Amino acid sequence: MTIDKEIDTRGLNCPLPILRAKKALTDMLTGQLLRVVATDPGSMRDFQAFARQTGNELVEQQQLGEEFIHVLRRR
Repeated sequence: MTIDKEIDTRGLNCPLPILRAKKALTDMLTGQLLRVVATDPGSMRDFQAFARQTGNELVEQQQLGEEFIHVLRRR
């Protein structure tokens, strides 16, 4: 999987990781992948809801230690 853009939202709480992801996705082309690194545990469900509401595909979510990784495909 080739990541086209990555943003670091460590230390930020809801809704900032979602807002930063939304802004990053607007600058990307259809089909490109965005990787978001977060530390907010609520980001797991937040990104699921964000993907459903916006039509962007949530390709992957995982927890690595205290970090939460989200990969979105731009619609």
